[in-house]
Amino acid sequence: MKFRIKNTLIVMFLLVIIATVRIYFDNNSLEVSQYIVKSNKIPTAFKGFKIILLSDLHSKSFGNSNDELIKKITSENPDIVVMTGDMVNSIDTDFEVFINFAKRISNTYNTYYVVGNHEQRLSDDKRKALIDNLNEIGVIVLDNERVTITRGTDSINLYGLWFNPRYYKGLNNEYTKDVFFGAEQIRTILGNLDNDSYNILLTHNPLYADAYSDWGADLTLSGHIHGGMIRIPFLGGLLSPERRFFLNMMRVSIKLMAKY
Repeated sequence: MKFRIKNTLIVMFLLVIIATVRIYFDNNSLEVSQYIVKSNKIPTAFKGFKIILLSDLHSKSFGNSNDELIKKITSENPDIVVMTGDMVNSIDTDFEVFINFAKRISNTYNTYYVVGNHEQRLSDDKRKALIDNLNEIGVIVLDNERVTITRGTDSINLYGLWFNPRYYKGLNNEYTKDVFFGAEQIRTILGNLDNDSYNILLTHNPLYADAYSDWGADLTLSGHIHGGMIRIPFLGGLLSPERRFFLNMMRVSIKLMAKY
């Protein structure tokens, strides 16, 4: 009996050690996920157009001055870089880590940014300082607006959407459980889009994916999920920020390719 208890304790101890190492590895290593998107609406000139999506860094640095992350991005050789919010923390006293990283990225790649819920929770003065810094270093901040990306005579549209935090639903939040956010609300914010063009939407929260599609987005890029607010080592995400069970939704690198 004592021998069995001892063996059980040893196994449990080893499992805790393995889980701890895995958690540390997951939080401090970089892994690129690649997706190829095909659509007849993507213009010929955008065949092989590559987008790097970054989200929810929360002022974290991978290596000295984010050298490891910069190296990883450079190795992917993207056409543009997009950032879908929560790149800083709402409690940060300064944004030096993120601003220095964004400056290095925007010096090499056209970089587009939309705020997340952490940026929205900043004081007005701190949020304005952050946005002003990003504008000064050349990051294109999409404040519920559209930009057109052109290649020769072809083009695609890139929209940036943010919305009131009351639409971030929590499973136990009585205040938000009946709040509705749909295509009509998006039209009020962003207007109608050109359905003959290929339209990409940047927004922090993927919760309203159906609404984004109903509005007309051909591709939505978002963050917020963190691969799971609770993650089980070796299995992946367990709970979403809304405290619902879900499958792993982490997305890092997107490649657009025209369909022939």
